[in-house]
Amino acid sequence: MKPKKTSFKKIKKRTTEISKETLPDAAEAISETISRDISENKKQIEEFFLNCDDIDTQEYRFGPDLSNKALTVSCNTLIQDEKLNYLKSLLQDVVTHEVGPATEITVEQLKDFIFQKGVSAQTVETLENFEQITEKVLQGHVIIFFDTWNKALSFNAISVESRAVAEPTSEGVVQGPHEGTVENLKKNIGLLRSRLQSRKFKMITQHVGKETKTEIAYGYLEGSVDPEVLEEFEKRISKLKDMDILETSYIEELIEDSAYSPFPQYRHTERPDVAVPALLDGKIIVMVQGTGSILICPALYLELFQSVEDYYQRTIISTMIRLMRFIAVIISLTLPSVYIALSTFHPEMIPTVLLLAVLNTREGIPFPALVEAFIMVFFFELMREAGVRMPRPVGQAVSIVGALIIGEAAIQAGIASPIMVVVVALTGISSFAIPQYNLAIAYRILQYPLMILAATLGGFGVMMGLLLILLHLSSIRSLGTPYLAPFAPLRLRRLGDAFIRIPLKNLIKSPRNHHMHRYPKN
Repeated sequence: MKPKKTSFKKIKKRTTEISKETLPDAAEAISETISRDISENKKQIEEFFLNCDDIDTQEYRFGPDLSNKALTVSCNTLIQDEKLNYLKSLLQDVVTHEVGPATEITVEQLKDFIFQKGVSAQTVETLENFEQITEKVLQGHVIIFFDTWNKALSFNAISVESRAVAEPTSEGVVQGPHEGTVENLKKNIGLLRSRLQSRKFKMITQHVGKETKTEIAYGYLEGSVDPEVLEEFEKRISKLKDMDILETSYIEELIEDSAYSPFPQYRHTERPDVAVPALLDGKIIVMVQGTGSILICPALYLELFQSVEDYYQRTIISTMIRLMRFIAVIISLTLPSVYIALSTFHPEMIPTVLLLAVLNTREGIPFPALVEAFIMVFFFELMREAGVRMPRPVGQAVSIVGALIIGEAAIQAGIASPIMVVVVALTGISSFAIPQYNLAIAYRILQYPLMILAATLGGFGVMMGLLLILLHLSSIRSLGTPYLAPFAPLRLRRLGDAFIRIPLKNLIKSPRNHHMHRYPKN
């Protein structure tokens, strides 16, 4: 006789049949209430987690004539074995000494014992439907059912291996802390809490995604954050409820103002000593379980040139290094296009001795300056990308040796001139001086249209391209904040830490209350 189909049978049908028949009202099916019959609950759990071999169920008996039953459900790849073993001994032996012999224990006594004595450092929760149960099981909880009781108990026993706290490879410093975030959200929050021990530091967590149920958290410092910016952020983050988020970069793209702009509107960091000053500065941070990257928003253009080590060095040293970064940006963006414009349209602007040297090196080159620059820049970027993707020991050797060998071979073969190799090398090295990797990528992309403008319109084309970039930067907003602030609109008080690094005694304030100087929203 064909068994009666339940909603969990429908779920089984969806996961096993080749026909891939769509399951109607799946969410409604999962939210069914718990049965008072423990055997029925076990049957539904097994049907729902069909072909999930890491889901364990185990029955226990207690009470008069061992007539009462208890059932535990857990995911053995997520939980701590010692906590599950403690629960087993609790149900089998420990209660005998605390409550009474196993043959005399009632369901109410056992529930009261678990609530009062506990099996975990965290509070035991009461669950009322299978939607809650499935979520908790997949979050690393152990679920306990009792016969004749239409609810279940849950306690946290998750234990997933993660790497130890270490210095981030992408944000190394000479002086300062050497600890970075990991892929464990609670550890990351703890790293921040240990540095910012204030009740005004608010941290809100929630789960998003229909399938992933990813835990995300965002935090801010009450009194420092701009209420209007926070309201706008929360409005955008609320739209991610049904989206399967796996990394903070997903959130960055989903909530940013200008999705097609090459310029980043938020900052990424793996350093707690970067995130905490950002909180003090009125920023909002976002973290995701499973990734060590912290998203800082909003981010302003001038902030992307700042490094945490600027505040660990002396004022004059930090100022010089910061100014060098601005020069590096100009070189990485304009050097190839300026060379093309001067050599093609404006040779009279080049000193005579240098011009003769350039002409001698370009003698016999079969390509115009634009094509030569495109070829060399493209292969430089290709070698850089290959060095990143290859295993680290091999990648470093390939990128360095490959650049030397290919550059020398291109000169010997007459494909490229020595001056072009120097130009491309200086451009690449300058891009490495930019602290934010995604900002460096933006300038690497903008090199190409600038080179085309330089080859077609000369110096006028370069100036027109730079003007278009400036207009684009002026139009970008990050969570409603002007991207070029405090330079445009001008805020003289905040320019002190933009281009130069002023002494810390004039910089440190707690809280900073930057929302007192709001920027116009339009």
